[in-house]
Amino acid sequence: MILTTYGRSSGFCIDPIEKKPLNHFFPGTSIFSFGTAGCNLGCKFCQNWDISKSKEFERLSEEATPERIAQTAKKLDCRSVAFTYNDPVIFAEYAMDTADACRALGIYAVAKTAGYITDEARPEFFKHMDAANVDLKAFTEKFYRNLTLSGLRPVLDTLTFLKEKTKVWLEITNLIIPGENDSPEEFLEMCKWIVKNLGADVPVHFTAFHPDFKMNDHPATSASTLRKAREIALAQGIHFVYTGNVSDVKTQSTYCHGCGKLLIERNWYELGAYHIKGGKCRYCQTVCPGYFEDSAGRWGSKRVPVSMN
Repeated sequence: MILTTYGRSSGFCIDPIEKKPLNHFFPGTSIFSFGTAGCNLGCKFCQNWDISKSKEFERLSEEATPERIAQTAKKLDCRSVAFTYNDPVIFAEYAMDTADACRALGIYAVAKTAGYITDEARPEFFKHMDAANVDLKAFTEKFYRNLTLSGLRPVLDTLTFLKEKTKVWLEITNLIIPGENDSPEEFLEMCKWIVKNLGADVPVHFTAFHPDFKMNDHPATSASTLRKAREIALAQGIHFVYTGNVSDVKTQSTYCHGCGKLLIERNWYELGAYHIKGGKCRYCQTVCPGYFEDSAGRWGSKRVPVSMN
């Protein structure tokens, strides 16, 4: 088998790390992002469908070797490189080689993935990664089968594998779609599973759906639904719960789970107050899990396309 997308991308861009989203992995820094084309899921609500559903090589207009990607990221002062826009599982060889080239230059590798991968491939893929945001799209097999053409069990296996068998920094995203995966009962069951199997320190992001691809008949997610999901997660003991795709400084900021004080203030991708030192709360010295420096990066919300040609 030959990976025909190796060395070819649908585009390169510098993003804020919080856009992946990763809130506990060098906050405020820039990340060099790229993807290829295609996907191993068939999500009817895909927000990047023009890339993930593409079978046209015209989408792969940029060419770059793993070494050149690493060198470019270094030159542009990016702390990390993200395999994103479409799932890196389907361009695993390219992603893994690029991750290795980045590590050689002191640059971190980040996978934005749905976590739908076989037991055999999972260890090989993730041993090259430093951080991952995994989409836990819902908590029912029915949702996965009908709306993503895949299954829930392999995703749960990926999450437990990452937590138990690796040192990969893990965060979870749940895209909430009105009428499909937005019941309080489902939020409750999902959060109970997360606490029991992954622990209370894995950050969870509840993000708002907007009508797209084959689900333009569904309304956008309300801010009140996001807040309700967050309240349920916090009540179940998850320490760090965020909302996304909405403007809400309170629910996008990080708070100490020891004393409750504000640690990192966020307004979308812009950072304000920052009270972490030595990886701990400046007020009570409680450890804040993740990768932190004593001052936040100042990349902000900029999105800068990069031409490799």
